[in-house]
Amino acid sequence: MTGLSPDTAARILLSQVCEPGDPVMGALVRAAGAPGALELVQGSATAGTPEVQGRLEAYRRRWQGVSTRDPGLLVGSVADQQVTVVTPECPGWPRALDDLGARAPLLLWWRGREPSPVYTARAVAVVGARAATAYGTHVAGELAADLGARGVLVVSGAAYGVDAAAHRGSLAVGAPTVAVLACGVERAYPTGNAALLDRVVAESGAVVSELPPGSHPTRLRFLERNRVIAALARGVVVVEAAARSGSLRTLREAAELGRVTMAIPGPVTSAMSVGAHEAVRTGQAQLVTGAQDVLDLVGALGEHVSDERRAPPMLRDQLDRDSALVLEAMPTDRSVGPAGLVAITGLTPVQVIGALGVLSALGLVRTRPEGWRLTMAALGG
Repeated sequence: MTGLSPDTAARILLSQVCEPGDPVMGALVRAAGAPGALELVQGSATAGTPEVQGRLEAYRRRWQGVSTRDPGLLVGSVADQQVTVVTPECPGWPRALDDLGARAPLLLWWRGREPSPVYTARAVAVVGARAATAYGTHVAGELAADLGARGVLVVSGAAYGVDAAAHRGSLAVGAPTVAVLACGVERAYPTGNAALLDRVVAESGAVVSELPPGSHPTRLRFLERNRVIAALARGVVVVEAAARSGSLRTLREAAELGRVTMAIPGPVTSAMSVGAHEAVRTGQAQLVTGAQDVLDLVGALGEHVSDERRAPPMLRDQLDRDSALVLEAMPTDRSVGPAGLVAITGLTPVQVIGALGVLSALGLVRTRPEGWRLTMAALGG
């Protein structure tokens, strides 16, 4: 245990006897501290309600099968892979994970860039279908690239499809990204994304997991992995999701944590967008179409809401009251004289003539022998 604090050493050992997101273990650690919880697991004392006692017995059975009871050996097994053990007592612990309460990870195995509060403070999760369409992977990549270019850390799950596209989008603009795994941090899962995960680590990103080295993925671990993705981010964007999709689980986890939940629309004929559309229809997610929409909604990022995507101000928005009244009264399909405009607007002839002069100078109306008429500029804008 050389170099490891008692708390860190205990958390490493406890992570081998419980599954991710176990609220009973989380409650024990909160109540007794990690070393105290480990003593309960290693001993024979009873504790708490029958439910808690039942879980404690399960931990004890798993403890009997733990092959590596020296946490230092586990740390040493990944020492050559740029892996750091991060716990709640570490300065780099992502405090957003504390929102999970008793379901918070006991620790994180962090491979890559050294964690810091600043690093994870501006994070958005981009998740979606593994069997993504070409549309889905394109949109995910573009969204992640745009977010990364604006200093936003993109978090995803390193799966095929949307997740991989999101990581690649961030890397394409030189932005870091975090991949959360449902297995040991030293493993590449899926194996086809091994090169991508290596690139994430090499290019100032990180690959993280709450599971000890050597752990293999299971369906439960994938589902619980989603809560970590949701908690790390200030908002979650689903790009593509079928009717029954793990990405929708991430969305629900995010909603329970008070994160912003968003979804990208897809073709109405696409089975891969059914879940995303349903989330929007039922109010579980807000519809977004790009990075600026995301930043407009995720106000906690401190991002100034720019006017980039808004239409440029129109000339009519800058008109004085008389000129605006006259412009509004102008027929769209014929010319009109000042007298007709006086009758419609209620202005005096002098006011109408003055307003027509302003509108003419701005190129919104022009005079003809038969009267005044709107220009194409006015009709189009």
